[in-house]
Amino acid sequence: MRITRPVLSATAVAALALGTATAFAAPASAAPNTTPEKVCGSGYKTVNSAAVGSRGTVYLTYNSATGKNCVATIRSTPGTATDMSAWIYVPDTDAYDEDYGRYTSYAGPTYVYGKAHCVDWGGSIANVSVQITGSNCAARAEHRVTTVR
Repeated sequence: MRITRPVLSATAVAALALGTATAFAAPASAAPNTTPEKVCGSGYKTVNSAAVGSRGTVYLTYNSATGKNCVATIRSTPGTATDMSAWIYVPDTDAYDEDYGRYTSYAGPTYVYGKAHCVDWGGSIANVSVQITGSNCAARAEHRVTTVR
């Protein structure tokens, strides 16, 4: 089978056009429109949150059907991977879960059974960390600490 030069030229031009369109396509973002409910899963609703400086927010969520709490730390603007964490602790039961690593958008989810218990929780983004103790336990006032290292 003999392929003529005009057919090869047309194929080359089409391949070049496709490559150029792909090269100039907008890059996908790390996790567009991420919410704590998306990170933690179906049935979780945000019950508390704390700013991690200007870098993002750490969220405490609760699923009333399962009695579980979930924590997720979400960056304000996804970007280059950086140290991030999310953690939760139930002092009454000693239940604990954490997620720590280098992430572009969020850390977590972390889960514990927390129905009818106070919880301690927090997270960090780069050099800013937030710790909330004695949280979500009726009349008792919680304590918040933000640390910049």
